[in-house]
Amino acid sequence: MIHHQRSGPAAVRPARARKIWLMLIVAAVFGAVLVSPYLGLNSDGSRLDVTSEPHYYLLVAHIFTALVALVLGPLQFIPAIRARRRMHRTIGRCYLLAGVLPSALAAVPVALLSGRIITQIGLTIPAILWLVTGWLAVRAARRRDFVRHRNWMMRNYALTFLAVTSRILVPLLLLAQIPFGGTAGAGSIAAGAQSMIPIGQALGWIVNLIVVEILIRRPRSRRALSSA
Repeated sequence: MIHHQRSGPAAVRPARARKIWLMLIVAAVFGAVLVSPYLGLNSDGSRLDVTSEPHYYLLVAHIFTALVALVLGPLQFIPAIRARRRMHRTIGRCYLLAGVLPSALAAVPVALLSGRIITQIGLTIPAILWLVTGWLAVRAARRRDFVRHRNWMMRNYALTFLAVTSRILVPLLLLAQIPFGGTAGAGSIAAGAQSMIPIGQALGWIVNLIVVEILIRRPRSRRALSSA
């Protein structure tokens, strides 16, 4: 019985590590796709409507720093890296200070300058939650409450992963319109995708937080976190 209790969490770790590495690959692929239209710093290629040149460069700052958070985030949850505390802390600080903090601060004016209520709500609320959950994660770590720290970081990365989820939701929302004749022709599809991006952003962070909360509150997940 004692041997079974010890081997349980150890048996879970490789499977969990594989899932995290898969998440990292997905994040890197989506991140590359997301930043590609902005590499030339040409506002005509922006996927979101911008009202001015400063608005465009705030959007670029938000996207590139979000990419930092998107790629660094999964590394914090890999057991082999978490076991190396100095490396784990360094990655965590880079994730928060070079990724989450500047990206969230840039997201608020980007949203407000858009002039679209859906974009304003869909970006501003998760940006604020991004900062709050990051601060709560740091506070928990300083109190050496590592289970709570991990939970808050999971919620924080769920908000980071909005960049991926929102892009997955957009084609799903377009497909949902087909039975009602909502899309017809390439031009209509492109226009529909453009209009659906703010809706995908508004829904994506809600979906992500629901999923991560389910994962955190699962009894098996709590046992694994307490033993990690």
